[in-house]
Amino acid sequence: MIRTLIILITSLIFSNLNADQINKLIIDGNKRVSEETIKVYGEIEINKDISEADLNRIITNLYSTNFFNDVSAKIKSDTLIIKVKEYPVINQLIIFGEKRKNFEEQIKKLISLKEKKSFIRSFLSQDIATIKKFYSSLGYNFAKIETKSKIIDEDNLDLIIEIDRGTQTKILSINFIGNNSIRSRRLKDVIASEENKFWKVISKNTNFSKNLVNLDQRLLENYYKSIGFYDVKVNSSNVQVDEQKGDARITYSINEGKRYTINKISTKIDPVFDKKIFFPLNKVFKEYAGDYYSPFKIKELLEEVDRIIEFNNLQFVEHNVQEIIENDAINIVFNIFEGEKNLVERINITGNNVTNEEVIRGELILDEGDPFIKLNLEKSIAEIKARRLFKNVNYEVLSGSQKNLKIINIDVEEQPTGEISAGAGIGTSGGTFGFNIKENNWLGRGTSVSFDIQLDKESLAGQLSFNDPNYDFLGNSIYYSIASEKNDKPDQGYENSIISTSVGTAFEQYKDVDVSLGITASYDDLRTENSATAALKKQSGNFSELSGKYGFSFDKRDRAFMPTDGSIIKFTQELPIYADKPFVSNTLSSSIYESLGEDIIGATKLYISSINSIGEEDVRLSKRKSLSTYRLRGFEKNKIGPVDGNDHVGGNYAAALNFETNLPNLLPDSSNTDVGLFLDIGNVWGVDYDSSIDDSNKLRSSAGIAASWLSPLGPMTFILSQNIAKAETDETQSFNFNLGTTF
Repeated sequence: MIRTLIILITSLIFSNLNADQINKLIIDGNKRVSEETIKVYGEIEINKDISEADLNRIITNLYSTNFFNDVSAKIKSDTLIIKVKEYPVINQLIIFGEKRKNFEEQIKKLISLKEKKSFIRSFLSQDIATIKKFYSSLGYNFAKIETKSKIIDEDNLDLIIEIDRGTQTKILSINFIGNNSIRSRRLKDVIASEENKFWKVISKNTNFSKNLVNLDQRLLENYYKSIGFYDVKVNSSNVQVDEQKGDARITYSINEGKRYTINKISTKIDPVFDKKIFFPLNKVFKEYAGDYYSPFKIKELLEEVDRIIEFNNLQFVEHNVQEIIENDAINIVFNIFEGEKNLVERINITGNNVTNEEVIRGELILDEGDPFIKLNLEKSIAEIKARRLFKNVNYEVLSGSQKNLKIINIDVEEQPTGEISAGAGIGTSGGTFGFNIKENNWLGRGTSVSFDIQLDKESLAGQLSFNDPNYDFLGNSIYYSIASEKNDKPDQGYENSIISTSVGTAFEQYKDVDVSLGITASYDDLRTENSATAALKKQSGNFSELSGKYGFSFDKRDRAFMPTDGSIIKFTQELPIYADKPFVSNTLSSSIYESLGEDIIGATKLYISSINSIGEEDVRLSKRKSLSTYRLRGFEKNKIGPVDGNDHVGGNYAAALNFETNLPNLLPDSSNTDVGLFLDIGNVWGVDYDSSIDDSNKLRSSAGIAASWLSPLGPMTFILSQNIAKAETDETQSFNFNLGTTF
């Protein structure tokens, strides 16, 4: 120890004695890297003493930049001379052997070596391993990768990567050992991997990959735990791969362990809190007692605890779960206790180059000076994400200037908020065209402005809408809209003009329950000619009305955009405040989403709408119900149901039932395309103003395929429909197309 210390002191003394003062710096060999950059990265200072250790430090620093292939440094007189040799630049990165353009682009993104960047030879082995891992994830487990370089000049080269991905390794068989309680057939439904059968030619999960096997082990353990096997272990996965035949045999070894039930659920509450607040938990606990243990059930119970904490506005509350095993049962104890009494000192928001900071702060449940509650922070972040103004929202919590203070940093990554879309449909009565332009972050205030126009050979409709979610009126938003529609039907002997304006608000009344309120004023002018039917002539004239609307929605979906689970129910009712022809309108809709398998989501949607006159008056033609192409695909908008002469006049009632499912494995190698199937059933019926009008009660139905493609121009949607059941008077539409982009 003493000897080492002596040597260290001696070396320091001699290094300082050998130090030389430099007054001049010469850098040689740099072509692309500036002298100033070399001085900064090398931490080089002149007019100072430099020792041998300092020279080594400078060389090490310059090597670490990955700018240079060779670095040397020496002192001559009072001059520091640094010689460098820069890495050559990759002029072109050429990939041979990969025919798929999207695969080639993915590889270029994954590897470290890039075009117009330095060629660092030591990166090659790492990049080759990365490429092999990429192909292995797709089932190409024996891909061969070779690299070559073509020297252009001293400073530039072309890097060539030659790929022979070989054949995909298919899963021949999947077996399980130790699954005494669960049949192998059921476990095969749980895992992602699938045996290669002739009817599964479109499935990508028949390709063997280590990533898929690792996923299977997690899925098996999660499934067993969800049905009570608390300490299950998937001990190993044995894989036998035949490179010659290109197939694999997978065997999962499972140690099921015991299956546990939930014996007793209780709470241990800190005396600082009123125990009566948590009494409602006892009722919930009774529902779960006696069930098989599942971590998902524990998660649901924790959510109930959080709901009570939030509802009672409790502060500085923390909780954890204690699981106590007794024989074949588990006792669950929820410990609820007072946490650290931290306050929010400051909230910093970054990344909002376009969006006003007030928009983001308006979504925060907690503010500077408030108690720091993690639950409120996470809810705030969720609210910011729900605005769909940002690609990513991240946060971190740091210690403040004092022990009980916290600083919250929120960083957002903005995304394009402008949308342009155009669509067209082809049907028996000609074509339809639609155009929409929308900006969701107008002037950086988070407000949305949109203009929509719909056109066919008989009608033209347009709408301008404005929605301000930051306006504090009853709730937290207000919307305005003005709409105009003109229908010119000389064959039916009439023309119709409608103009309307609306204002309303929406707010969350309870958890998952939103309420909406609105007022609409409209003017309706119907002009008829001699060729019009008697029923239409009866409705001729101009009419004004003022109506109020209220509604609510109960939303239990896992997410608003592209949900995978849960349901949503909406109800609205419109009532007359003043009307020449008063009416009551009701609309009920619901959607249920459920997982049908790995990445397969099924949706069932119901829509029911009605309108009835008050008193002896008939319902106005423009107010009558119909079905859009969204509700009943394969039919033109407003072109089914009661017919007056040759004109569809709508009905008092409309209903539609939709079944939808996606097909994620149909195009396994395409991440930009989504394909799904649908079945639609619906009808429009009920006529109150002329009993002679044909009022067919025949159910209409259609089926088809919908495809979405994220093209370079923007998202494209194609819908092909085939009518199953229709009436003779219906007008059909077999093809719909829509193109959208962002800006």
